[in-house]
Amino acid sequence: MTKWSPALWRETTVFNGQFLLFAVIGAPLDIAAILCPALLAWMLRGQASAFRFVLVATLLYAAALALWFGLVKPANDILTAWTPGPIPENFEAVRLHWETGHMAVTAAKALGFISLCFGLLGARHG
Repeated sequence: MTKWSPALWRETTVFNGQFLLFAVIGAPLDIAAILCPALLAWMLRGQASAFRFVLVATLLYAAALALWFGLVKPANDILTAWTPGPIPENFEAVRLHWETGHMAVTAAKALGFISLCFGLLGARHG
């Protein structure tokens, strides 16, 4: 997490505007990542094992979004106030909060994907 210098990290995460695309494209995808497995769980409600795995996947994707709002968004709100110039006093704390928040979101999504795969592998087809 600390391989990049504070100036490089701040420049790439705050000042170039590339994260606008994450909001425009990523937000609908995060909602779809909750709704699609929820629909699949409903469709598999008669297959207990597959249903449980897909339901867990749905809950993990929802948890990932909640983690983003609870951990990443507060750090993003601080980042939006940063301006070019000296590195802010709270830089390391904000970076740690932002990075660990993203790791928690990624872990929830990865576990959700694994659970979804188990559910799909266990579903009876036909």
